[in-house]
Amino acid sequence: MRQNPSFAMSDVTEIRRIIDAHPWVTIVSSAQTGLVASHYAVLLDPTRDDLTIVGHVGRPDDLIHGLGESELLVVVQGPHGYISPSWYGDGAAVPTWNFVSVHLRGVPEILSPEENLVILEELVDRFESGLPEPRGMWQPPNDDEFVRRLAKGTVGFRLTPTHVTAKRKLSQNRPDDVVDTIIERLDAGAGPYADPRLADEMRRSRDAMRHAREART
Repeated sequence: MRQNPSFAMSDVTEIRRIIDAHPWVTIVSSAQTGLVASHYAVLLDPTRDDLTIVGHVGRPDDLIHGLGESELLVVVQGPHGYISPSWYGDGAAVPTWNFVSVHLRGVPEILSPEENLVILEELVDRFESGLPEPRGMWQPPNDDEFVRRLAKGTVGFRLTPTHVTAKRKLSQNRPDDVVDTIIERLDAGAGPYADPRLADEMRRSRDAMRHAREART
């Protein structure tokens, strides 16, 4: 991902927030047959406060990606959406696409079968927690034999990235009144391009920029 200093994200806390809120990622690697991509859910490593992630792939994706042997790219896609030039006012303008994205590169560490079980359990707990009656991985009718048999079809990994590129392109190059208008249009809940999540990201970016300007004065 080409970086632009005006849109760069460098705050680890903010990058962690994006990863945590958007755990469904794309894993890309260069295999013998060419580029290959897979899609899996990941979590921030609960034992770390950096950008280390943990997850699993199903067999034989571990072999296809050369998991643990070569570098791979994990793409985290945050909120994104179309921005109409009609939202800019009366001046000449063209449309654009606002987005938040994080790229993590590195060589993952292969987890032991027992470590993988822990990560699988944490993944289940994370996504079940939002349900009125969450069901744990070990909860009946699942039993130990059933869970461990299915877990053998997966390979857990931990990735501490050696390269991180995080980008937040949210109309930071536009005047404040235009940014406010775009946020209103995205937040309106009407039309094909309304997206409150993207509006929230723009609001966070706008407020951070205003606070930074105020701190300099």
